[in-house]
Amino acid sequence: MSKEKVDVMIEGGKASAGPAMGQAFGPLGVNIQDILAKINEKTADFKGMKVPVTVIVDTEDKSFDLEIGTPPVSELIKKEINLQKGSGLQKIKKSANMAMEHIVKVAKMKTDSMLSKDLKASVKTVIGSCGPMGILIESKPLDEVTKEVDEGKYDELINSGNTEVSDEKLKQLNADLKEINIALESRYSKELAKIEEDKEAAAAPAEGEEAAKEEDSKEEKK
Repeated sequence: MSKEKVDVMIEGGKASAGPAMGQAFGPLGVNIQDILAKINEKTADFKGMKVPVTVIVDTEDKSFDLEIGTPPVSELIKKEINLQKGSGLQKIKKSANMAMEHIVKVAKMKTDSMLSKDLKASVKTVIGSCGPMGILIESKPLDEVTKEVDEGKYDELINSGNTEVSDEKLKQLNADLKEINIALESRYSKELAKIEEDKEAAAAPAEGEEAAKEEDSKEEKK
């Protein structure tokens, strides 16, 4: 019995036929629609997130099995707090303010694939993933939160596995985020002004080129 493995990355619940799928599964002689339907069924809970899927095809009887991975940590984080995208200016503007309960929830979802020695180690990995996205945790910088985790401040929460965040706490975190971003905007006002100037300078040549093209076009018509 011969088996072939095909790895694909799809959006949860939205796998669809296309050139890439045809190229991957066409040579194996399997029913692509059956595979897509099963993938969408198995990944429905990951709607809106990228999910790695391994399709194992028996090349003799054309049967198949699926191995569903978990989305990348960054995708789980965005899904957990309804974040569209991270901040492109991590130092100057924060994109979100997560509760430690959020972090524990994401860590529990990824702990098996992280090969971490325990949930606490997975929590620290998730904290690290928040950095490039410009996310605060408990209204604090990530290095401070990591230190607190090492010191055992969140051991009770981590060991309990609690992932529920009260509405009151969420409101406070959002209020803190607004205050922090206002302070950062004031602190880095010069940097922000420079960024805007650079954007305008970059756009100016493009506008000039368009104007030149229009003039050339007018001359040609004459």
